Amino acid sequence: MLPDLELNDLLKLRKTHPCGEDRWKVIRMGADIKIECLGCSRQVMLSRRKLARSVKTNLSLEERINE
Repeated sequence: MLPDLELNDLLKLRKTHPCGEDRWKVIRMGADIKIECLGCSRQVMLSRRKLARSVKTNLSLEERINE
């Protein structure tokens, strides 16, 4: 699943959004997770399982590891 996901994390998804952006920001955590496109500000709510399958990298996690 997504054990290291936190609020305001930046995610890179496998597929690009129709606006051309592939980076999203986590804006709500719970049973479902709400993410916001950084290109057009569109908000999408996904189940944890579906989001776990579509995440390519957690950009915020990489920054925390490098510090």
